[in-house]
Amino acid sequence: MWKISRSLLEDNEEQEESLLGGDSGGLCSLSTTQRLYGFAACLVAGLACMILSMIVFAKPIKFAVLFTFGNLLAVGSTAFLLGPAQQMEIMFDPVRVFATAIYLGCVVIALICALLIHSKVLTLIAIIIEIGALICLSYIPFARRMVSELMIRLCDTEL
Repeated sequence: MWKISRSLLEDNEEQEESLLGGDSGGLCSLSTTQRLYGFAACLVAGLACMILSMIVFAKPIKFAVLFTFGNLLAVGSTAFLLGPAQQMEIMFDPVRVFATAIYLGCVVIALICALLIHSKVLTLIAIIIEIGALICLSYIPFARRMVSELMIRLCDTEL
């Protein structure tokens, strides 16, 4: 957080470029301001879709599509800040690869449960696991270690 405020307060373009993924190989020609606007727009749209999905929870198809689309928009919003290649590198980092695999698997399972099976309960379970993988296992410090220790105690296996 300190790096972001420092780079925004000091007009040091080298720090801004390294912070916001300036080494994208010339594929991204967005300015820093445009990237921040893109990030904010995707994040707000994603959160709006997730909140609106709660209104249509009784209809599993609409719920799963809205929630999953909103979730993917919110996760993808950081690609505006980092760049898509660096976003993928971070997501498939050895520390986060299990959470990413669980997250992407649950996205697919939630859509299958909603679109093909039409099961509200299975869709809700997949969504809960999806959120858990997204938030707890990946981005909260020491959450992966806590889950790993819990899995060792309960199932005699490590995650």
